[in-house]
Amino acid sequence: MCISCPVLVVYFCPTQESTPRKELVSEEREEEMTEAEVGSNEGPSEATEDLEPLEPDNGGTFQQVTNLLNIMDSGLAKTDTARGAGPDMRKTLASVIITEKAASEPSAVMNALIRCLQVPEISTQRKVNIYNILQEIIQQEGELEEQGVQRLVAIASKEMRENLETEDYVTAEVASDTLVALSRNHFSLVMYDMQHHLKPLSLTDEFVIITLAKLANGNVFEFMPYMGITLATIFTMLRLANEAKIRLAICSAMETFCETVQFYLKHLEDSVYPVMTEDQFAVKLFPMYRYFVTVWLRDHNPEVLRQILEMSVTTSTPVPQMQLHTIFTELHVQVCAKAPAQQQYSSQNLAEIVHCFIALARSYPKELMKFFLGQMEISKEAIRVGTLTLIRAVVLRQILEMSVTTSTPVPQMQLHTIFTELHIQVCAKAPAQQQYSSQNLAEIVHCFIALARSYPKELMKFFLGQMEISKEAIRVGTLTLIRAVVSADDPRMDARTICLATRVVKSTLSDSRFKVRMAILRIIGQLVLSGHQDRIKGWGLKYVSVQLTLSAYKLTSRRESFYQRDLEEKMVHKVTMDTVRIITSSVSGMTNEFWLQLLCHIMETDYTEALTPICISLTNLAERQLHTKDAETNVAVDLPAPQKLLARLLVLMSSPYKGEGRGIAMLNLLRTLSLSIAPSMADTWELEIPVLVKYLEEHTQFTWNQKAWEDMLIQFLRNSLKRTRDSNWSLRLSKELNNQIESFDSPSLEKGFLYRALGFTLAMGLEADKVEMLLLDLLYKTDYGNDFDREGVILCFGLCARGQVRTVLNVLHDFEERIQESEQSWQIGAWRRDHPWRRETVKGALMVMYSCVASYCHPQMLLAHADNPITAKIIHHYSSSCQDICLKMAFMKSVAQVTNAIKNIKNLEDFEFAQKMTLTGIILATIKAEPTDSLVSPVRTMAIEALLHLSSLKPFYSTEENNELMDISIHSVISLQPPTEDNESMQTLYANALQALEHLMEGLMQRQLDPKGLQDMVHLLEKWILSEKEGEREKAMNFYLHLMHIYVQSIGVCIPLKLGQLGTLVGLIAPCTCDSHTRTRMASMEVLSSLLDLHASQTCSSWGPSKELELAKCKEDLQDLDVEKIFSASSRIAKVVCMLFNCDEVVSLIQKLCENIGATDQRHDKASITWIGTFLQTRAKELEDKVAEILGAILVHLPVVDHLEVRRLLIEGVLLLAHYHQETVLTSLLRQPLPMESHLTEVWLAVAENVPFARMMLHGLMGRLQSRFSPRANATSKADIWRLAAVDPLMTLCTMHLLIQKMGIDDKLLDLFPDLVYTLLLQLSSSQGPEAVSPVLKTWRLVHTGTLPEEINLQRITIKSMQLLFRRLSSEQLVRTLEEQGVWALLQGGPTFLQGVGLLARLCMWNVEGFRQRLSELVLRGMASDVLSCRVSSTAICVELMSDPALSQEKLLKPTVLMLEKGVDQEDEALRVLSLRALGSMALGAPKKVRQYRKLLLEKCLGSLREPGGIGVPSEGMEALAKVLAELREQDVGSSLSIISAQCRAFFDNESELLRLKAFVLFGELAKVGRTSKKHFKEEVKKAWVPLMLHCQDPCSDAAQACMTTMFQCVRFWGWKSLENCQAASDTSAAEEMTVFQITLCSILTQKKPALLSSFLLEAVTYVNSNLPRIRIAACDLAGIIMKHMSVHHLKKLDFLALRNSLQELQLDSDPGVRRAALETFRVLDTCWRQQLLALPERTC
Repeated sequence: MCISCPVLVVYFCPTQESTPRKELVSEEREEEMTEAEVGSNEGPSEATEDLEPLEPDNGGTFQQVTNLLNIMDSGLAKTDTARGAGPDMRKTLASVIITEKAASEPSAVMNALIRCLQVPEISTQRKVNIYNILQEIIQQEGELEEQGVQRLVAIASKEMRENLETEDYVTAEVASDTLVALSRNHFSLVMYDMQHHLKPLSLTDEFVIITLAKLANGNVFEFMPYMGITLATIFTMLRLANEAKIRLAICSAMETFCETVQFYLKHLEDSVYPVMTEDQFAVKLFPMYRYFVTVWLRDHNPEVLRQILEMSVTTSTPVPQMQLHTIFTELHVQVCAKAPAQQQYSSQNLAEIVHCFIALARSYPKELMKFFLGQMEISKEAIRVGTLTLIRAVVLRQILEMSVTTSTPVPQMQLHTIFTELHIQVCAKAPAQQQYSSQNLAEIVHCFIALARSYPKELMKFFLGQMEISKEAIRVGTLTLIRAVVSADDPRMDARTICLATRVVKSTLSDSRFKVRMAILRIIGQLVLSGHQDRIKGWGLKYVSVQLTLSAYKLTSRRESFYQRDLEEKMVHKVTMDTVRIITSSVSGMTNEFWLQLLCHIMETDYTEALTPICISLTNLAERQLHTKDAETNVAVDLPAPQKLLARLLVLMSSPYKGEGRGIAMLNLLRTLSLSIAPSMADTWELEIPVLVKYLEEHTQFTWNQKAWEDMLIQFLRNSLKRTRDSNWSLRLSKELNNQIESFDSPSLEKGFLYRALGFTLAMGLEADKVEMLLLDLLYKTDYGNDFDREGVILCFGLCARGQVRTVLNVLHDFEERIQESEQSWQIGAWRRDHPWRRETVKGALMVMYSCVASYCHPQMLLAHADNPITAKIIHHYSSSCQDICLKMAFMKSVAQVTNAIKNIKNLEDFEFAQKMTLTGIILATIKAEPTDSLVSPVRTMAIEALLHLSSLKPFYSTEENNELMDISIHSVISLQPPTEDNESMQTLYANALQALEHLMEGLMQRQLDPKGLQDMVHLLEKWILSEKEGEREKAMNFYLHLMHIYVQSIGVCIPLKLGQLGTLVGLIAPCTCDSHTRTRMASMEVLSSLLDLHASQTCSSWGPSKELELAKCKEDLQDLDVEKIFSASSRIAKVVCMLFNCDEVVSLIQKLCENIGATDQRHDKASITWIGTFLQTRAKELEDKVAEILGAILVHLPVVDHLEVRRLLIEGVLLLAHYHQETVLTSLLRQPLPMESHLTEVWLAVAENVPFARMMLHGLMGRLQSRFSPRANATSKADIWRLAAVDPLMTLCTMHLLIQKMGIDDKLLDLFPDLVYTLLLQLSSSQGPEAVSPVLKTWRLVHTGTLPEEINLQRITIKSMQLLFRRLSSEQLVRTLEEQGVWALLQGGPTFLQGVGLLARLCMWNVEGFRQRLSELVLRGMASDVLSCRVSSTAICVELMSDPALSQEKLLKPTVLMLEKGVDQEDEALRVLSLRALGSMALGAPKKVRQYRKLLLEKCLGSLREPGGIGVPSEGMEALAKVLAELREQDVGSSLSIISAQCRAFFDNESELLRLKAFVLFGELAKVGRTSKKHFKEEVKKAWVPLMLHCQDPCSDAAQACMTTMFQCVRFWGWKSLENCQAASDTSAAEEMTVFQITLCSILTQKKPALLSSFLLEAVTYVNSNLPRIRIAACDLAGIIMKHMSVHHLKKLDFLALRNSLQELQLDSDPGVRRAALETFRVLDTCWRQQLLALPERTC
């Protein structure tokens, strides 16, 4: 009922809103009711039924009433199915709630109930419930709406009439009762409806007539005006009433009408209506009665006949004499066994026929008796049997009584027949057809009583003859009839009749059958009750004593297989005790023999159920002896020994409510016999016994307290013994108590009290030696295998030690010596062969005896004996045993008792328990040995309790010892599996173990009540709170809650929690708010509330009402089973809690939550993430200083998270932190080791999914890479500190690569493309040198062994990232071009890197829209970097930019040129080369600007030509000059032309092919510039002519080709057309062409400038020492051609010897071509020398 109350009360709470479904249901029900009402309208004339539907209520009353009716229906179903009977409390409570609601809103509730009645297909039971509630509402005070009453009348009337068609009499009857209830205040409405359906000459419904009768009975004066018309209308229906049920209804109604008229006539003065006389009523009633007796009385239906007869009695209207014999005959025929079949009726109608005869016997006894006598004279068996049936037997009583009254005797010849026929019906073994129900036996008995009054002698003679028959049934029946005759309180029953009856009884005393014995005992008791006490003296008292002893003996020696006999003996014993009670309370002058028999029965009987009535009887007899003056009763009665009687009664009084409350009876007996038992105690007993009696009277067997009662008895015993002046009385009492031990079974309350009383009695003994003897005797005869006896002896010894501690210890020591305690033999069965003791059992008993002695002895004596011998003996017995479960339990019990006894001593001072650590070690070993998954004994619980007691004694445990024993205890208890519900014993053990651990926690925490102690204790519970098993989590959480209660109650706000401790404590239990187990969730919520209250009290912060209300709502939601609702509630709790935490607490909480992830299950992990997310969302902005710690905790524990959903949520927390503290999070993530682990990859993948955030992170990553190439900046904020912190570029690149790879393909990153490409190129440039081991790599090596995988290096990651970027552009042509031109290979190769950079930049500018401008800005900034690689790469890109007009268009040319100017002056060769190249590219990108910057360009380019030892710078300088000069005129160059020419010629003979090539090209450009002033540049051409001609044969084909091109460009400076035509006409090979050209040139020079030819020869000869074989060959060839064309005059000037030597040396050259050319030239030289010699004589001449 308690559970249902909250549910039911809710239904009448104000309804705020109805759900759409409820509204729809209500509308549908209204429509159905409307249709039902419309269909039920019988016609327009029935105005009362043609009512409009009720308006729907706005307060929800209908819905509330419907819900309560549903509860009533369901409650009934449960009752029917589950219990089968009995009222249902839910149904009753629902009905009461509706009724109470109706007291305040009667009309609303009534209308709602009416609407419920109109619902189609409503069940019968529901209708009955509604009508019953309506009747209760109608009976309440208060006015009802007229419309509602009219509607109810119409519905109930219709229900009453229509349900008869379906034979639903229950509904029709309750509807009729409702109309009657309504008539009290609305009689007119109800009467109008009834009269409306009562129409003349039309047979109405039977319940209309029944209701009219009820209305007449309940409203006499109001009904009288309608009585005449009602009777007249019913009279017109009589001919139409052919069925029995309508006739019965009319007859019953007529009987009621007659009674109503009689009442009315007696109270005419109270009537306010016009007075009607008796004659007026008679005019209406007698015609109807005449019709009944003339027509309906012929009906064969006994019910109708009985109703008419009863009505005739009521109306005092006789049946006509002519019809009496007909009625007798018709009824008699129906009873006869041989009656015609059509006239026989079932046994169900016999009762009605009986009532008919009874009614006839009341009015016509004489006629009926005459009829019966006439039937008995008929000799037919059927007639006689029928006449003597049960019905006639019932009627016979009336006939016999009337015969006595009228002095009409029964014929003697018929007496024996009547005796026999009636007697056989009483006997249990009578024929089946002659047996009748016990309901009719009373009538038969009355018949015999009537016969005994008139014919006592004949009847007793008949009884005596029946007693001679040995059949049990006949004897029992006869004795029953005799008892009835004796019990008849009739003065006409004389003493002779009683004497004859006693003689009949005595004849059967020897019958041992239990029914006969009970019958005789009842007759004896009846004789006493009837005042015939003198008739039982002697034989009666003796018979009662014998039966008392006999039944007690049989009951105590009963066997299990004779259960039926036991029941029979119990019945006999009960009757015997009733007889004893009657005798002792009624018989005066009781014999001494009967007194002694009763008293001995108390002392000796084992059947204690009989003690109460015997004690009462003895008390009555004793009191009568004290007050009577009869000589016989004053004779002294010998009592048993006083100590024996007192011991017996005390022990039996320990169970005072057994045997019908024997305690009070025995106390009264003691009080009455006090002077006979112990005169010295009489005064004490006179005062104390009434107190004991009062206690028992104020309590029952269900309310009394066993221990309190035993304490009262012990105190009574103690006070009584104090009144004895010596110890003999107490010692004799002790012996008697000891002797009675074997008289009681084990276990029993009596025997337990006996041991206790014996201990107290021995403790008060003064003679120690006799006490020792009793104790030793008790030890020897005790069955130690019996737990109850063993515990009783232990208690006895303990209680005895209260006054005899040394004696008890000596006895125990003596007992141990006598049984020869040793490790080899403990067979001590010599004392008790029937109980061969087990060694371990005795050891266990001895241990507990010692501890019990410690518990009860005096404190000072305990301190002297605690360590030795008590504890020492306990340890010895346990250590020397097999240590089974019983021994363990005994040991733990002993330790707990000893330590508890020591602890209870008030003044311990400096006492230290020396055995404490020894006991602790044994206990911990025992706990560890217990199974961790099952609970098989209370050893575990007892061990933990023992530790608790030990912990409070000195020396105290250290913190480490506390933690160890607490950890062992927790593991031992929490790991237990909870028992099943059907195993109550295991449930008790389980609950005790949990409670013991709670107490141990509390006890140990009291030793360290501070935050550290709390944290240590919670830390021990942590692994169990995070257990994967629901049961372990629940238990651990309950222990946590218990700790919090202890801590809060003990310490309060004295010591605040440490910084961060609150977050750790809350973080441990926060996930449990979403636990799958409801009790765990609620316990975690309670713990959280305790922590928050503690925090609020310590920080002096107050809870707002809104927060308290929110937490209360969350707590309610946590009880729900909907998972989403639970998580929502947990999230709301986190929102409330997070506002109370400072930043340090938030960090500690998040760290704890992260630690717990993966420890339990997915649900807990999700809860942890929910709390983390809630805290981060709410407090992220305030956690700037704590971001690194939080992120570190998340990243450390992220790898252990297995569930994807939990990982995702945890990663979202990281992203949330990054949203508010990007730099801190980014730096922390980039400082993670490589290779990137999966959890870190997931974080970046989550970043990539959020494109805007990913772009933001890409900016940050680029900033980290670019910061390496930017000047070091000073941090101005904490964010700057993290932004400027060092990170590994390889990790940064890996992250960028991952983001670029995983970001949405739809985002082409066009706005970031230049920055990304530029940044990656810079990073790639920095990786071209020797790689240094990064800090992250060092960190990685701490985690892993070995080197990084090959694919993880700066170059590969950077190039892959750029490839991904270009693929995002969706330009397949560009991607293909990059692959075809080998850009990635160039970038990956160190020497080709800058070439790849330039090529990449060039392709990007051509194919990527909007790339140039942003790239120009980045390049310009990069060229100003302090990092060389950055400047080099930027300059390489600048080369391409300078080749593009965009740079000039964006007005970035000037700053770019200035930066290039600086670059040319740098020491790095690559930078200078690229700077020169970029400057030279100006001619391509901004040719119009070349003239503007010509001075700078020429200066820097010329400066590069002066670079010593290098190749790249001069070559690039010459190439740049060539590009620049192409855009300048001669006047723009000025004097620099000759300087440039000189610098250029210096490189003609350089060993570097590149320099030679660049020099030839540059000289060619110079020739183009100097063509306008041929005269000025002609000299430069002359100086360069020989090298040009020679290098046309340069081993480098490109140089040779460039040289030839340049040489032919310079031909025009000679001004010889023939030479120009030679160039033009040449169509031969290059070598032949050069030979022809040289011959032609030499021919022309021979003619025009022979001297120049000689200088060319001298210059050409210098090249024979060139390092280039081809040049040496060309020099030899040119020298030969020149010598061939020289005149003799000029030949003379040659130094032939030097030439010869040079040519001879060349003939030794390693190159064969040189040797051949040298030989040919040598031959030419020889020829020329001969020519010179030939010309010499002529000259001489």
